[in-house]
Amino acid sequence: MLQFFSSSARVINTKRAVIECMEIAMGQNHADADLIVFHASIGHDFKEMMAQAHEMAPNAILVAASCCGVVGREGVSESMKDMALMAIKGKEFAVSHTNDIYGHNSYEKTLQMANELKQKAPGINMIYTLASGIDIDNNATIKAIEEVFGADVTIFGATSSDNMKGVVSYQAYNQEVYEHGAYLIGFSDPTLKVDTQATHGFVAVGDPLIVTKSRGHIIEEFNGNPAWQEYTKRMGLPESATCGDSIPIGALGEKLSPELAAEYGNSHILRVVTKHEGNDMHYATDIAVGTELWLTTRDENLIFDEMDRMVTVMRDRMKGAETVAVFHADCLARGRFLFNRIIKDELVSKMQNPFYINGECPPWLGMYGFGEFARLGGINTYHNYTTALYVIYR
Repeated sequence: MLQFFSSSARVINTKRAVIECMEIAMGQNHADADLIVFHASIGHDFKEMMAQAHEMAPNAILVAASCCGVVGREGVSESMKDMALMAIKGKEFAVSHTNDIYGHNSYEKTLQMANELKQKAPGINMIYTLASGIDIDNNATIKAIEEVFGADVTIFGATSSDNMKGVVSYQAYNQEVYEHGAYLIGFSDPTLKVDTQATHGFVAVGDPLIVTKSRGHIIEEFNGNPAWQEYTKRMGLPESATCGDSIPIGALGEKLSPELAAEYGNSHILRVVTKHEGNDMHYATDIAVGTELWLTTRDENLIFDEMDRMVTVMRDRMKGAETVAVFHADCLARGRFLFNRIIKDELVSKMQNPFYINGECPPWLGMYGFGEFARLGGINTYHNYTTALYVIYR
């Protein structure tokens, strides 16, 4: 049976941060780890991080991703030197990875990973996915995984980020570090289940932007005008604005059906724009001509109310089962860029406390990234601007 251990730290020196995290998580038994998942802020040296981890756990498979801050058992931190890990002991898992994944080849690259994963461990019933957050078609990622494993497999995970600039993010597999990489972790422990849900707490405002020209996941026109020009104009930003300027205020909402809205606690699912080339905007998923997209604004009361509702619903679905570990993906725009320290800590406390075991937080690995995977309406779905929890229980 799989066992999970976690830790987090804020240490300037990358090598020292790895040592501290490994020793906090597993004491002197860190060499016993079979798999280690790292999340680290963009200020760390990823090659040094992976080399030090390999030295301390030479038999472990190592994967990593950059982020804009971490959430662990020790709390939340958003500095340029944050690091967190989840260490796993046991053999009931498999890992596949790829490089050079972009929006145009997301389906093909993910299909290769999924087929490799199934060959390694045919009993997989849940898949953790992590990919570059800058320019990937996340609906294509879901489609490819489901083609191999079926729609019943639960997909959870995130997309990597930088410090909200939308310039570069990192992913790593063992000793290799990438800028357009991805990996899949398939868990095949038959004693484990996972429950997932996401919530954002933003509300749509004004009139919609209508997509009048698009190709795949790229929006070329809104309302018959160049997309980036129309988007920045609607936000009151100059056309010269960057994605770093637009991400905090530019969440775009797609309207949900009444049934999905009732489950989600919101009438819209949100999307982030992490890259633009001239006036062409890279959307997080494929986008059809005619789609209406609303700008949104955060509703602080709704954010806290929906967090309470989400964890209550998840606990009810678990029916008293004990939490083994929690993976957690949070949009970076829900961190210090939109909340001060006090509110952020309170929000994290609200999501963690319901899953405590005998007064202690279970192994917990959270990151502030560009996007989140969680089920909605029983379907694997990609989200933006949410808190998404993935509770593994036995």
